[in-house]
Amino acid sequence: MMWVLVIALIVAAFIGVPVFLIIGAGTLLGYYAAGSDLSGLFIEVYKIATNPVFTAIPLFIFAGYIMSASKTPQRLVNLSRALLGWMPGGLAVVSLITCAFFTAFTGASGVTIIAMGGLLYPVLLKERYSEDFTLGLLTTTGSLGLLFPPSLPLILYAVIAGNAYTSISGQPSITIDKLFIAALIPGIILVVALSIYSIFIGYKTGVNKTKFKWSELLRTAKEARYEIPLPIIILVGIYGGFFTVSEAAAITAIYVLIMEVFLYGDISIRKDLSKVIKESSILTGALIAIIGMALAFTNYVIEQEVPFYLVELMKQYISTKTSFLMILNVFLIVICMIDNFSAILIVVPLIIPIANSFGVDPYHLGVIFLINLEIGFLTPPIGLNIFISSLRFRHNVIDVFRATIPFYLVLVVCLILITYIPWITLFLIR
Repeated sequence: MMWVLVIALIVAAFIGVPVFLIIGAGTLLGYYAAGSDLSGLFIEVYKIATNPVFTAIPLFIFAGYIMSASKTPQRLVNLSRALLGWMPGGLAVVSLITCAFFTAFTGASGVTIIAMGGLLYPVLLKERYSEDFTLGLLTTTGSLGLLFPPSLPLILYAVIAGNAYTSISGQPSITIDKLFIAALIPGIILVVALSIYSIFIGYKTGVNKTKFKWSELLRTAKEARYEIPLPIIILVGIYGGFFTVSEAAAITAIYVLIMEVFLYGDISIRKDLSKVIKESSILTGALIAIIGMALAFTNYVIEQEVPFYLVELMKQYISTKTSFLMILNVFLIVICMIDNFSAILIVVPLIIPIANSFGVDPYHLGVIFLINLEIGFLTPPIGLNIFISSLRFRHNVIDVFRATIPFYLVLVVCLILITYIPWITLFLIR
């Protein structure tokens, strides 16, 4: 009977049953098979409801949805173009920076490709960038901002990893605030590396440049006068220790609401606001349900000492930290291309004890995982960004993947660099 139920769960996953139901049913099945108290599943859901950190998730999601439904993307592009358009490849750099900013707030690569891609695609082609370069650039930028606060995957990773470390050692070894700080320099390195490549292509192909004009910069800065302080408030507030992540989420949501509804008037209270609230609430409810099931699954896995057996198995074949990190990156790229939230919720509790046994710093591991998540979005055969771009820009999936290969290689080089030089990640938090 147990095997029948397990097979039924696998079939249910393949036919599209919601992830939280699969994880929850599998966890209940595991508890039942082990003779454990089934209330463990529901205790974890209760912990979420009483955990103040989780208030950040719906507030950041709400802020991201408001910004994506407004004219903020257009204002950010105009400002960035006036500031950097004079460079060879300047518009490509503009695309990288604005998309990274947008993804950090929305936490979803698909939203960035659909919203920002639709805006930037014709502009890049008009400025004489090749179609392959444009496709590769916009497909890559969809997940580029996952290392910048207030990225939702960053928050989720910190919560799940913190719970796993507490279960193992009794002490939380990772916090959201410090993970934000640790991920900052690696995130900048990814943007800078892709920008250097874009500038090289721009110089090589002789794309059009925009003449720098102070009048244009001042005009676009005036248009985006309310967006400009937003990242400064969040970064200075969190990194300076003036407020916590939850307080930053509340400030961001209130600020964005006032900005878009009352100052710009992009969002109508009667027509648009209710739709934004509904869409963001649906995503929030889905995430909280998944997280509750995943935390229960984590506790079950640890109770059954699965990580202990995995550690012992790994040590039979891997003897050094260097070889472990190499195998870890290959494994994570394959896993992370399937689904970002599922990868965080299911895989993180399994790899943490193994990484801990090889002496990998918790924050270093988090950054490695999130970079792999970005690369996983671009990895065939089921990398999500490739399919979204294929649909959005009406190109064959194979053509889209071929266009992303140079950007993919740049990200892989950065991943190797950050993996084997932990100082890059740990410098600021130390």
